[in-house]
This record gives sequence, structure tokens and C-alpha cells, in this order.
Amino acid sequence: MLQELRVQNLALIDTLALDLSAQKTGLIVLTGETGAGKSIILQAINLLTGGRGAASWVRNDCDQASIEAVFAIRPDHLELNGLLAEQSLQDGGACLVRRVLTREGRSRIYVNDQSVTTRLAGELTAGLINIASQHDHQQLLNARNHLDYLDSYGELWGLREQFTRLFRRWQQASSEFRQMQEREQDKEQQRDFLAFQLDEIRKCKPELREDEILLREREQLKAADALIRLIGASRRLLTDTVSGPLVEVRKNMEQAWVLDDGLGPLVERIRSAGFELEDLAAGVHKYFDTIPKDVSRLDVISGRLAELKQLQRKYGPTLVEVLAFAEQAEATLALLESLEQQIAQAELRVEEISTEALLKAAELTQARREVARKLAANMENELVSLSFPQAVFQAAVTEPEGLGMDGIHSTGRDSVEFLFSANPGEPPKPLAKIVSGGELSRLMLAMKCLLARRDQVDTVIFDEIDAGIGGQAAESVAVKINELAGHHQVFCITHLPQIAACADLHFKVEKRVEGGRTRTVIAPLAKDEQIGEIARMLGGEKPTAQTLAYAGELIERKAKRKSA
Repeated sequence: MLQELRVQNLALIDTLALDLSAQKTGLIVLTGETGAGKSIILQAINLLTGGRGAASWVRNDCDQASIEAVFAIRPDHLELNGLLAEQSLQDGGACLVRRVLTREGRSRIYVNDQSVTTRLAGELTAGLINIASQHDHQQLLNARNHLDYLDSYGELWGLREQFTRLFRRWQQASSEFRQMQEREQDKEQQRDFLAFQLDEIRKCKPELREDEILLREREQLKAADALIRLIGASRRLLTDTVSGPLVEVRKNMEQAWVLDDGLGPLVERIRSAGFELEDLAAGVHKYFDTIPKDVSRLDVISGRLAELKQLQRKYGPTLVEVLAFAEQAEATLALLESLEQQIAQAELRVEEISTEALLKAAELTQARREVARKLAANMENELVSLSFPQAVFQAAVTEPEGLGMDGIHSTGRDSVEFLFSANPGEPPKPLAKIVSGGELSRLMLAMKCLLARRDQVDTVIFDEIDAGIGGQAAESVAVKINELAGHHQVFCITHLPQIAACADLHFKVEKRVEGGRTRTVIAPLAKDEQIGEIARMLGGEKPTAQTLAYAGELIERKAKRKSA
């Protein structure tokens, strides 16, 4: 339930603050001249629900606009409390929602001072507040929305979501089955081509890094004469040095060490140098033995490199990728060999899922037909109290003619359309073909009243639900809204004095020019001020004594109904 609303620097509003904490349920009415700014307040609340904002909505000469609302959450509102807990957003029994729009076009939403996405904000506020605007009236005319209304009234969303999950599984399984069938059609051609490619690689028998080794050998062969000359000379010099003079030096120094202990470190260094030179000589000998001397291998190497290069052009720029391609080709060939069995398994999986989905769809259809009968009966009861004493309302549930999954969609097999007749003897017809603006307003109000009793949303906002109605119909709408306000917090933006007279809290919205700037202000009305405002709604800016008396009478009627 909305307890506080604060708006700063939004369009014509510089500062607005509503404290509703003392009014647990009841009817809160906002009235004022057309263009006074009532829609801005509704727009502010819509922004809290994740509605799209724009930089142009920030008040001139201000850097940002902010909207903030505090809601009280009942402990038994399990779905909302569960969502807050799941997102680590709980803060006792209150929920603070804040939206900030900047001049640069940036927008942020916070729930209990933690930043959230607009999607999450929408999910959360859907459990806090329900807005019925003139746009909702148009949604009621569109038959594509009627299924949602029916499922909401019947609390069938859980069953519908179960079916949707099955439908998605069926779609996925069917897609995989079709892909396998397409592969089956060109399986032989694909298998022959893969077998040819794999055979070509296998015949060549490439080895990892073989091309690198061959390239190095080729470079050595090209330089073989020079390598033999240089390495051979180095080998001879090292051999002569190690076996000749250095050996004699080491012996002499070892004898001298006997005579002088101080020569120990020097002798050790000479020994170490000798061992190092011996090791170097051995390494040079070993390398000399590896120098390729058969120049005729150049042709063999060039031919082999050409074979490997041919494979790399076809199957990958490196031998690593060529070998990986061969491995993948083997796996694909094995898969093609078992494709027939996989297709049979996939077909069986599609049949099993479709059978389960059709059973769930039939369960959903049966539930919808039962809910449709209850909705029709209850709508007709609601419409009686809205000056439609003999109205006929139907929720027609139809299925596609085909069997199986033909014509099925993610919401089930059903299409739903609301039919209506306001006049006795006239058959009910689709809403879009027959209802007037005033009839549509009352139908929407009746629907919202029924849904409000089913959901756990405490706050309902009606934006000019009175469009196109007057006279007795206006009185009936006022009574119905007042009835809803007996167990909900109801906001109503209205031009009807009959509705305004039912207000438990009445706010007047008006534009003022102060300091050369226009601003929208909202102020609560005392009883005498409420009478004056209702009289203005009845008879203009200069109401007569009779108009003022009638305004007072309207308020008294409301008081009598409440005490009755």
C-alpha cells in the first residue's frame, strides 16, 4: 500500500509530497482542470514501475528529476516478499522505490536503495500497484489480451507456465529432429566427401611439427659444406686444447698445489674449465655427426613439404589444425553411421513431449472453460451494479480444429474473446464492434474490480475511468469505485463530481505561475473546500448556491452509504 509519494523536478512539478500513511484503505481522488498536471502525477508513478522515461521530462534548469514512493507490504504477500528476499532487497515491511532521470538521458531505479533493472522494478511493482489507464481500455478491445485477463482471473498462470515450458521443450526437440532429417537427406554425399578427405590425410600420415623439422633439415643441407668445414675445424681445435696443453697445465698446477695450499682455488677453476671444455668438445662432436651430408635428400624434403602444404591449404594453415580436422571428420563419420538410430530416438522424444504437452493443454483448456463461465457470471453481476441491468457478457474459449500440435502456441491451444451485449434481445458480439466509450469504461472497471479481489495488490489507480459516462451511469461507477475502496487503496483521477464526492481524501491539482515560472501543485482539501471543488466540477468557476448545495448533497450521500 502506498504510504508516501515524493516528486521533484518532473515536468511542471518542482516539489510534490503526499503522505498517505494515515489512510490504510479508501478512495483518494485527484481533480483539477484539464492540463493542470494530473497526468504528470500518473506519469511519475508509471516511471516507478519501469516505464520509459525521457530527458525532456526533467524540469527546465534542473540537472535531474526524482520520484520516490514508500509502500507498506503485508506479511502474507508471499509472492512479493519472496521476490524481494530472492533479490536480497528486503527491508522489513517497507519497500522504497526510487527513479532518477538526468538531463543527459540517463535513468536509474533503486529498490530499498539498491540499483535494479527496469525489468525487475516492473516485476516488483506489479505486486504493489495496479494502474488502469485509458490505454488499458484499448487493451480490452484487443482480443489478443483477453486470454491474459481470463488466466489472471482464474489464477491459471502457474498451469499456463507449466504448459509453456513443455511447449518450449517440444519446439527444441522438434527443431533437433528436423535438423537430423535434413542431415539424413544428404548423409551419403556428406559421408563420401568426409571419407575422401580423411583418406587423403591418412595416406599422407602427417605428424605433429613435421614441417618444422623438415624445414630445419633443409636449411642444414643447404649449408652442409660450410657447417662441416666450420664445425670440423672447431672440433679439432677443442680436441687438441683439451687433450694437450690444458691437460698439462692442470697437472702442473696440481703439483704446485702440493707445495702451496694457497693455489687450491685456482686449481679448482682450472679443473672446472677443463671439464667444461671436455663437455663442449663432446657437444661439438655430437652436432658434427648430425650434420646431414646426403644432399640428395633435398628433393625428398621438398616433395614432402609440398604434400604437407597441400593438406594445410585444404584443411588448416597448420598441421595442428589438419590433424584436428581429421579427428573431427572421424567423429562426424561415426555420428553419421549412428544417425538413423538417433533420428528414431529424436522422433520418439518429440512424440513423448507432444503427448505430455497436449495433456497439459487439455487440462488448461478445461480449466479455462470453467473459469470463463465464472467470469461471465461475475461480470454480469458487476455490470448490473454499473447500470447494465440486462447485459450479457461471455468469454468465448475456442480451440483449433486440427489435432496434435497443429495450431498450438506457447499459451496453449485456446483463443479467448470477450463478447458483450448491453441490450436485451441482441446477441453478444466482440467488444471492438459494439461498445461505446462509456460502456468500455464500465466494462474495464468491472474487470478491474474482479481482478482486484483475486490478486494481492493493495493499491489500484484509475486514470479517468469515467471517460464517456454521465448521469445514472456516473453514479453507478462512483458507487462501484467506492465499494472497491472498502478493501483497497484506490486512487482516482477524475472529472466526475459523483466520484469526487466519494473521496476519503481529496486532492486538487492546479497550475500556478510564481516568479515568472509555471508549476503544478497538489493540495489536500478540507470538507468545505471539497464542496467548492465539486461545485466547480458541476457548474464551472462561479457555482451558484444551488450547485454548492447539490455538491454538499453528493458528499452526504456518500456518508450515508458508508454508515448504512
